[in-house]
Amino acid sequence: MNHLDLTWPVPAENLACDEALLDHAEAHGGPGVLRFWASPTPFVVLGYANKMREEVDIEACRARGVPILRRCSGGGTVLQGPGCLNYSVILRTDAAGLESITGANRFVMERNRRALAALIGKIVTIEGYTDLAAGGLKFSGNAQRRKRDWLLFHGTFLFQNFDVGLMGNVLLPPPRQPAYRQGRSHAKFVSPLSATADAVKSALREAWAADMLQTDVPRERIAQLVAEKYSRDEWNLSR
Repeated sequence: MNHLDLTWPVPAENLACDEALLDHAEAHGGPGVLRFWASPTPFVVLGYANKMREEVDIEACRARGVPILRRCSGGGTVLQGPGCLNYSVILRTDAAGLESITGANRFVMERNRRALAALIGKIVTIEGYTDLAAGGLKFSGNAQRRKRDWLLFHGTFLFQNFDVGLMGNVLLPPPRQPAYRQGRSHAKFVSPLSATADAVKSALREAWAADMLQTDVPRERIAQLVAEKYSRDEWNLSR
């Protein structure tokens, strides 16, 4: 598997990059990819099917200048920004364990769980299908998007400098909550990792055997997706 540590300066470009890597793999094949990125500025990201008015405090976002975007995968609504590391893996759907949505959830989450447990020296559990938690507190949320031959599985890791207070201000309590959340507020439900972002990157590169640098970045497709989708209210705010 190849690895790519690439953050674009504009939020829309970072979301487009994940989808463009998936499209490139679907069209051309090649090795899988493990990508890392971390936005220097806050923005809210809706899951593909999420309803904005049920998930986001729109006025709070406007007052604080926090953009609202939508990604191509499912999952819940998240706040991006400093202290939030994103990873993405591009994998073949015909690989053992990845043939279904449920199987891919188990496969990817278990590999990440083992890597993070070894890194922080604590028991890490998979909760609500695609969360990672320690001591019942969430530090990672994940989602996937599938095509015929390849899939995108991506997620976040929270660190000590993440602004949990801002999360509580701009995100509403999600309408669908896993049982282990027990109705807790954002601030009482999440807990940042004690490890560094560099340490998490290293642990995941080892876990995924991502030894080679990805040099082929589909820049034209990224620009097209930004222009036609991720910069447009028709995509981001339509639901």
